[in-house]
Amino acid sequence: MFSKTPIAGALALIICAGALASESKPADKSVSLLQQAEGLPAEFHEFFFDVPLAVRVEVDQQFLGEAMILLTRDERVTLINFSDTRNSDLTSAERDEWSAFLTQGVALGSCKSACPRQLQSVHYSLADSMVSLVTANAERDPQTRQFHDQPEGGSVGLIVRNQLNISGGQEQNAAGRYGLEASASLGNWTNTFNAQLSRMSGVDTGIKHAVHELHAQRELEGSFFRAGYFTPSAQGLTRSARTIGAGPDTVLGMMYGSSDSLAVDDPKPSLYPISVTANRQAMVEIYRNGVLINSQQVASGLQTLDTRPLPGGIYEVEVRLIEDGQVISTNQELIYKPTNWRNPENRWRYNLFAGRESKLLSNWQERDDGDLTAGAAFNFLLHPRVVLGVSARQVKEQMQMGTSAELTVSDKTSVFSSLSQTKGEGTGVEVQGVHHYNGGSLVLRHQRSWLDTRNTYETLPDGTHIRQRNTYNGQTSNTSLSMSQRLSSRSSVSAQVSQSQGYSEGMGIDLSWTRNAQLFGNAADWRVAVFDRPGTVGTADQRNRGIDISLRLALGSDGHQVSGSIGQRTSRDGGRDANASVTYRRDLKDHVLQSVSATASRDVYGAGLAGTVDFKTDQVNGSMHAQRSSFNGGVTGGLNLDSTLAVSGTNVVLSSQATTREAGMIVDVESDVDDIQLRADDFSGTHSTLRAGRNFIPVSAYKNGTVNFDFNGTDVPAATIQPARTTYHLNKGGVDYRQVRILKTVTVMGRLVDANGKPLKGHHVINHASRGVSEVDGFFSMELSEKSPTLEVRHDSQLLCQFRLDPTSQRRENDVLMVGDLKCHPDTLAEAAYKSEKAS
Repeated sequence: MFSKTPIAGALALIICAGALASESKPADKSVSLLQQAEGLPAEFHEFFFDVPLAVRVEVDQQFLGEAMILLTRDERVTLINFSDTRNSDLTSAERDEWSAFLTQGVALGSCKSACPRQLQSVHYSLADSMVSLVTANAERDPQTRQFHDQPEGGSVGLIVRNQLNISGGQEQNAAGRYGLEASASLGNWTNTFNAQLSRMSGVDTGIKHAVHELHAQRELEGSFFRAGYFTPSAQGLTRSARTIGAGPDTVLGMMYGSSDSLAVDDPKPSLYPISVTANRQAMVEIYRNGVLINSQQVASGLQTLDTRPLPGGIYEVEVRLIEDGQVISTNQELIYKPTNWRNPENRWRYNLFAGRESKLLSNWQERDDGDLTAGAAFNFLLHPRVVLGVSARQVKEQMQMGTSAELTVSDKTSVFSSLSQTKGEGTGVEVQGVHHYNGGSLVLRHQRSWLDTRNTYETLPDGTHIRQRNTYNGQTSNTSLSMSQRLSSRSSVSAQVSQSQGYSEGMGIDLSWTRNAQLFGNAADWRVAVFDRPGTVGTADQRNRGIDISLRLALGSDGHQVSGSIGQRTSRDGGRDANASVTYRRDLKDHVLQSVSATASRDVYGAGLAGTVDFKTDQVNGSMHAQRSSFNGGVTGGLNLDSTLAVSGTNVVLSSQATTREAGMIVDVESDVDDIQLRADDFSGTHSTLRAGRNFIPVSAYKNGTVNFDFNGTDVPAATIQPARTTYHLNKGGVDYRQVRILKTVTVMGRLVDANGKPLKGHHVINHASRGVSEVDGFFSMELSEKSPTLEVRHDSQLLCQFRLDPTSQRRENDVLMVGDLKCHPDTLAEAAYKSEKAS
């Protein structure tokens, strides 16, 4: 019954005919479609109109994508689908807008109405097999955008991160902390709230409470404005000068300064490329300080990673090569993307704040409210390689002054220095030099200052304030020289020599060697370290000398791992302490428990035990740990919980997904397939796993972004995802809402004919899951939803007929349904069951 005309052959003939036509007549995009078709032999006209054609689509001579289109004799072009847009430089939002415009069918020639993005005209060239879109900006030189546009009308949403930490044990007072960080978007303003409750384990065991942030902030092009209750930390400065003395913890007032939040970050590769060698199709994960910042797929063989999406700066990352879910290798690499300030038209960066010191809803500090405080900090670009800084602030009738200078000697060498002085506190100086070379780096650092930390607090990365336990009053200094050297692709050495005065006294030396290798056919990491460090109260003020040899070995590919170490160090009473430990770890997949580990150790005092469990549910992630001390037999333990609450209008979700980004998206997944997982890839470099039900995805703030949905893993079911991708544009704290459907499908193949059995070409065949276009001989192939096996046939936007198929009664080969001839006439009813006509 089926005798399908080869589309590729027809298209080849069309291209050849177009080439012949172009020889006899210069290609002119203003020539009408019918005039271009006159150059074709008459028998090829039916392969030109009302049939799928492969074309290239351009906008102002910029590549938009490879596509399948439909041309009609009334001079209209209709997009069927884009087949490839990977090499397009246009944004995802622009591509989606043009796709929606072309899908509805567009008249060739001048655009008369509903013209997106200042569209002037649409042309089709037979000679080039190209659809060209010309806008009002066609002859204008593209200007480099310096700032992202904010969302039109702003955005709304609320993201609340909740953290709970509890620890305690025998002969130890229980300690705990509950931290809440909330970020809400209202229009173009971001409102921030940060508070915590805590209880220390020391002498002061009372309940402490504090609010650290309660303010509104508006991002502008190159600057920001903040009003409310806040901690006046530096923002938007290249380097902030270091000051001595206690700063204003919280201020009720206003702040204004430079900001790069809306700045367009021109993606540039790292100066030194990073390569991996995969045995087969694999994935690479890139971690910075233990946080995933990028992942990408790599083919087999030696491959160079794309470092353009990574943040600017000079820093180390951990590169993990993963094949079939197993970590094959782990390497430490250097990202070298120096963010030199090179805009001579904008030489100043600044922060200004003023207000009253306040402790709103806080019992942390003993001092009273009401003291006026103000401060200013500036950076000045003296030269593309020289940045100067100065800062001053009034705190408790003390003027704190600081200066800094950063010199980029070359792309491999930089020097930073800072000098600060505070009346009644003393003077501080810091000098740091960094030199990178092929395979290694050198870092020289010197600090000297007069400190009084008896009434100061330490700020953790999450904004939490804790009182420093090791207080000191007096002069301190520290000088260190660090070196790291890669010996080969699998081994490296590092060393540090330091001289300190203050908290600890004397010289310290640390040397280590690491190697990634194979042992018993499994991945193994060796490490040998020797050290000689100044004494502390933990070593009875005796020097801590020792050696440590450790091995980490993966056992197969199912998450089993064992590690062990032996060594010698200085004990708590100043003697020698020979020690050894062994740890077993198991990583679990598709389980509430993410990993479990147990450690047994032995030292001069006796045996010790420890265990850790990491867990994750849809609503919360966390860890539990417990250990028995070999020194006194005491048992201690702790619990850490972390969850995120996101709100978008009336949609609310409590998720275990960490808020590593400043905005988010709530996604409801409705699926016809059981136990399905989706992979949501944000084109800015992150990915999340989605399951049926409600999910949360962290996304980037301020810039237009796209999330692509695809099936997780290699075992792809016969199903389609609608929509396959979605765009977003949010301010910080904004949350979008999306619905995604997974439709179980079967491939349907048939032929569309009229009441007299004559093939119908160029007709759109539409189902919930997909759509297709009939060929010259009426044949079509498309995906059909098994849950809603209905077909609509349309031509020139008119509904001609409808069919309801019965997949159980049709000829079926695996996931392909053969339906034969479908007679399309006005009497065909959608609710009538289709009766197939058997082929002769």
